[in-house]
Amino acid sequence: MKKSICIILLSVILVSSQAINKVDVGGEPGYLSNIKKELKKEWPANRTINLVFHGHSVPAGYFKTPVVNTLGSYPFQLLSELKKLYPCAVINIINTSIGGEHSASGANRFKSDVLIHKPDVLFIDYGLNDRKIGLEKSGKAWEKMIKAALKKNIKVILLTPSPDEKVNILDKNSDLEKYAIQIRELSKKYGVGLVDSYELFRQKVINGDRLSMYMAQFNHPNEKGCSIIAEGIMDYFK
Repeated sequence: MKKSICIILLSVILVSSQAINKVDVGGEPGYLSNIKKELKKEWPANRTINLVFHGHSVPAGYFKTPVVNTLGSYPFQLLSELKKLYPCAVINIINTSIGGEHSASGANRFKSDVLIHKPDVLFIDYGLNDRKIGLEKSGKAWEKMIKAALKKNIKVILLTPSPDEKVNILDKNSDLEKYAIQIRELSKKYGVGLVDSYELFRQKVINGDRLSMYMAQFNHPNEKGCSIIAEGIMDYFK
């Protein structure tokens, strides 16, 4: 009897331990648990939380070029939703994104333009433009940035590409899908967060929506499209 009780208790401890580990892994809701605790604090115990978005034209807010719809972009839609959830939080949205840039260039200026802001959470979104440099160079650049951020104990969330209407989003062998796969693999390798934007848009199309409903131009989401990405990020903060 005593032996059976010990076995049951050991099983409970192991299951509890696995559950704790699960929520601490990147990609799980618990990944930002410490950040969420900070966001709940009220003055004078609170502090400013820096959310840094590093990438190309989409996080920068470009809609139909050359128009930049800053408040409609997904970083600022995210801010709007976060303030509903955390009304006492002081949140800085810091955008280091540059239209037309790829990750190799972003990695080169990472220390001077990104780490200087001391991000609490860093979002990386370069998949759409990385077709210019190829998978190998792209992977190395993303790894360089991820490693540098983790060395500073920064929480990192990677984003797969938003759509390009010239690419069939249902094609599992498309060039954009290859970059999405690489980004998913990097998330697993380094235990960091992932927002699978490409899959979120694909599910909309699978469910019968036209991709054009979510696009300002062929390679930039509109406000409705940006809300899909913002909602994906919000899952980490709920």
